[in-house]
Amino acid sequence: MTKPLANRIALVTGASRGIGYATALALAQAGAHVVAVARTQGGLEELDDEIRKGGGSATLVPLSLTDTDGIARLGAALHERHGKLDILVGNAGVPGPSSPLGHIELKSWTDAFAVNVTANFQLIRCMEPLLKQSDAGRAVFITSGAASKANAYLGPYAASKAALETLVRVWANETATTPLRVNLFSPGPIRTRMRAIVFPGEDPMDLETPDKPAEFIVPMCSPEWTETGKLYDYKSRTLLSFRAPA
Repeated sequence: MTKPLANRIALVTGASRGIGYATALALAQAGAHVVAVARTQGGLEELDDEIRKGGGSATLVPLSLTDTDGIARLGAALHERHGKLDILVGNAGVPGPSSPLGHIELKSWTDAFAVNVTANFQLIRCMEPLLKQSDAGRAVFITSGAASKANAYLGPYAASKAALETLVRVWANETATTPLRVNLFSPGPIRTRMRAIVFPGEDPMDLETPDKPAEFIVPMCSPEWTETGKLYDYKSRTLLSFRAPA
């Protein structure tokens, strides 16, 4: 039986744990060859083992997304090896410090924006030509309810996710008349290491595991997905439009 994403090339950032790990594994199970990007070599190797157990394949890319030149080199390598990219999942993110704005060091602020915003901007710049070589390029970026809630003491995270949402909205509008589909996914409270850092008093056993939202991300990466300029809110199971009228 042919798998739904057979012969598709999928790039997933932050793939060594959490939602990125679960999404990469789910994409591989659906037949995609996964290009797994993360800083943590050990986590990538664990992912590769799980993908291979299911008969899938992956390329492991140990890379910090603050290395913007490294992202450019990755784009060039994908062009040389595959000539296209079918799926981009921009999942990697950092929580930044939990502190009043006046107590946050400038470096902590810029570090959060470097990963949550600038790295995704560079991914867009470097991967768009490859996605446009696909017959059905799909891009999904992981955001957070913090972008609109403006939670106290989560300034760098909330502001950077709001900036990411605007960045993705712009790209969706720019590519609306092309076959490329660009969307956002907000997972809500999920049992991840980042969630534990931001909300240390929360009982993780009350939260869903990352494989649950991954089940909803995979269809957004398929050629059959035709929506663009949307935000899928996993908690409410709602697809929200954020595209401006023409």
